[in-house]
Amino acid sequence: MPLLDWVNRHQAEETADNVPYHLLKFEEAYGNKQKAKENLIIQGDNLQALKALLPLYGGQVKCIFIDPPYNTEQAFEHYDDKLEHAQWLTTIYPRLQLLKNLLKEDGSIWISVDDSEAHYLKVICDEVFGRENFVANVIWQKKYSPQNDAKWLSDNHDHILVYAKDKKTWRPNLLPRSAAMDSRYKNPDNDPRDVWKSSDLSVKTFSKLGNYPIITPSGRVVTPPSSRAWSVNKEEFERLV
Repeated sequence: MPLLDWVNRHQAEETADNVPYHLLKFEEAYGNKQKAKENLIIQGDNLQALKALLPLYGGQVKCIFIDPPYNTEQAFEHYDDKLEHAQWLTTIYPRLQLLKNLLKEDGSIWISVDDSEAHYLKVICDEVFGRENFVANVIWQKKYSPQNDAKWLSDNHDHILVYAKDKKTWRPNLLPRSAAMDSRYKNPDNDPRDVWKSSDLSVKTFSKLGNYPIITPSGRVVTPPSSRAWSVNKEEFERLV
């Protein structure tokens, strides 16, 4: 598998092993003290915090979400988001190594990032978590209108890279459909495969094979919208009918 190389990569590979273990010091409990034992807010360097969590939670974490600095070359109130590219890679690499060690075998990690480092992060995550354990690049739409002051193209979405510890054992915990969603599915023709709903047969990409007239049961002739085509050729459509 191709590997990403950068200045100080060798140092980054050894950092996680060289971070000393730190004992977490209890400061204060908020709310119900008994329930508070199930939750931790850790203040400090996150590399040291991750190493401190390993003896307690190594191999036990079901889901991890991290929102690392995007390296957008901006200075914010609480941190500087303007690292040299190689320095950013050196910073993120050992943290990913420790996060992998925290995951359960059926756990997953979700990493929020934007175009500045997303594609380099994908290559590093392929190495750390295994390319075969890549689940998806979830697109998060962060703006609902074009950015009028954009210098080039309007940046309307971020990325959430999703990796499983072991993709063969991981399954998404999907939210159940609501009653309103279920009501969209019906079975007016008593199809033995259960309830269904109609969908658009056309696709955006024009093709000659998908450009033919369809005669509806009422005798009306329907053709694909301009610049579109049917998603199946005529022979497949007749088979589906």
